Amino acid sequence: MALRERVVRRLDDCGTVVLCADLAELRAMLFPAEAARVPTEVTPKAANGPVKLGDLTVDAAGHLVTWRGEPLALTRLERDLLGRLASPPIMVWTYERLFDTVWGGAYLGDTSILHSAVKRLRRKLRAAEDGPVVETVRGVGYRLRFRPAPPAQGAGPAAIA
Repeated sequence: MALRERVVRRLDDCGTVVLCADLAELRAMLFPAEAARVPTEVTPKAANGPVKLGDLTVDAAGHLVTWRGEPLALTRLERDLLGRLASPPIMVWTYERLFDTVWGGAYLGDTSILHSAVKRLRRKLRAAEDGPVVETVRGVGYRLRFRPAPPAQGAGPAAIA
């Protein structure tokens, strides 16, 4: 709340200041007719249950993330973030969209919270052998990719005798 109070103090002489909990509340306040007829976005986890992508399973309802059947110890925030990145279609998730879907609030240009969460998630994903990688798309957001599988033993060219 201290940040909001500082913003209000700085804008005190500028006119009316509107503070909202999230972007959806602001849109409903500014465009009430549009908010009434536009249905809210259905999240992939609510519509389809667990998100599965290759050997990765993110079950938000069951509070469980597994990689090749082995559970990964992730926090709720890390689980939600990974679930979004793994949701079809696999794409670059912008900072704005991640803030809206994971935190449920408006992106105000400060990416430090998101960067910190991604840093912790990356650290935990490194422990998963050949696990997924959260890749940065500079200035845009993040996407999920998988490490290429190592070549099978003995699959190389025959040795010359």
